[in-house]
Parts: sequence; structure tokens; C-alpha cells
Amino acid sequence: MQRQMEYEPAEIMGGLYGDGIIGCKGAFSPEWADALAADIWRAWDAVKDRPGGALPRGPHRFYVEVAPQQIRGFVDITTHPWFVAVCEAVLGSAYKIVEVGFDIPFPGAEDQPWHRDFKSPPETLVGRRLNSLAFNLTCVDTRPEHGPFEVAPGTQWDDITGAKDDMFPARELWGRYEARAVQKMPQRGDISARSALTIHRGTANRSNEPRPVLVVGVDAPDGINANHHDLQVTRGYHESLPARVRDHLTCRVVDELRMVEQHHVIEGLLQPVY
Repeated sequence: MQRQMEYEPAEIMGGLYGDGIIGCKGAFSPEWADALAADIWRAWDAVKDRPGGALPRGPHRFYVEVAPQQIRGFVDITTHPWFVAVCEAVLGSAYKIVEVGFDIPFPGAEDQPWHRDFKSPPETLVGRRLNSLAFNLTCVDTRPEHGPFEVAPGTQWDDITGAKDDMFPARELWGRYEARAVQKMPQRGDISARSALTIHRGTANRSNEPRPVLVVGVDAPDGINANHHDLQVTRGYHESLPARVRDHLTCRVVDELRMVEQHHVIEGLLQPVY
């Protein structure tokens, strides 16, 4: 594992301010990723039939938020030198971990419309500064038939003000994103970081396997994405965390974990794409 200082801030910022997405191959072992998958499926089984537990992100596609302690590898992720280096380079040393969840496109999931995950804030649209990142970790060795994540590099800077929810570019603009589209094929143990403002979509899962992906959301000090989430940990778990993780968590400390009641519904993803 490389020391944090060996990850060049200029390269990190160049990638995220340029394409809007970067990756670290082989950050963890495939066996580590298999344990992550087991935790995700355990969390899925606990909430899949409960109202508000699993939010649809389109046909046969769901998103679930979880507590960090439900993911055994959470500390491994948030102390990995690459994760820390990326957060510090782009968001500053006082970055905030605000979200832990997972996305599962099941077999039969269809192409999503091109979108960004939330409205571009003034800090980015006007100030040309990124103040949030999403880290993704796959639980399968991605193949084309799995419905890979597809991204249009450089489009985190697009001004789509006036589009649906300021998130979904008009269909007549889709040619721009299709022309730039790159499909990502991460393997177990890889980790990526992206601006959630870069225009992207999930593609159709034509395989017979689901493709679960862990998401860790991180903000700069002036980011407001914590308002859309309910990160929570128990007191004992909070106290057990190393300070270099605990000091970056924006969370509620509770006596007992409760299912996260999700509020970040993305209505535009529920509309069919023809």
C-alpha cells in the first residue's frame, strides 16, 4: 500500500477537475471485496421489504443507506492512503464523510436517463470548485452485460440550469453525453472517486447477476449533502473508531441503530427511457 504522500495532489485534482472521475486499481484484495458484498447483502435483506428502506432508482435498481458499522471494511476504506489523499487534495483537510450506502442494479435494470445526482451548487457552477465527492467500490468483477456505470467526462461543469430539477439534461442534449460516454469496468478491490455532478447513467443489466456497489459520500466543509442523509453510529462504535476517521464523520451518535429513512428520492430516475 502506497504512502499517502506518494499520491500527487496535482494528478488527483487534474483527474477530478478534468474528467470528473479517477480510480485506484487493486486498493483492496478480491477477498476483501467479497466480505463487503456479504455485508451489503445482509443489509439488503434487513430492509428490502420495509417502507423507506430501499429506494428505487429505476426498474430493478435500488439504493440503500446504511450505518458505517454495518460495513466491516469502513475503516479500511476511510483510512486508505488514496482515499485520504483524494479527500484532502480536493476537499481540504477538514473534509466530512456524510453518506454510506449501496446501489444495486438487478438483472432487468434498464438504462437510466443521463443525469447528475443533485443540482450543481453555486460553488461549482459559479465558483468552479468541487465541494463534494462520491467514492464507489464494486462487489463484482464488472462485465459489459452487468450494466456498467457510464460517464460523460468533463461534464461536471455543464450548466443545465432550467433542466428538470437542474439534474436531467434535455433529451436534445443527450448526443453530447453519448458522444463522450465511457463505460467503467471496475473489478473487485478497485475504488473510484468522482464528482456526482459529472453527467452519467447506469446502463441496462442484461446479465443474470446483480451488480452491487458501495457508495461513500464526502463533502468539503461548506458542502450541504449531509442534509439529505442520516449517518448514524452507536456510541460504542464511535468511541472505537480511530481519531482520523471519527474526526471526519458527520453523524448522529445513538444508543441503538435504526433503519435509515431515506429522503433523497430522485424522481427523474423513475421515468422510463425510450
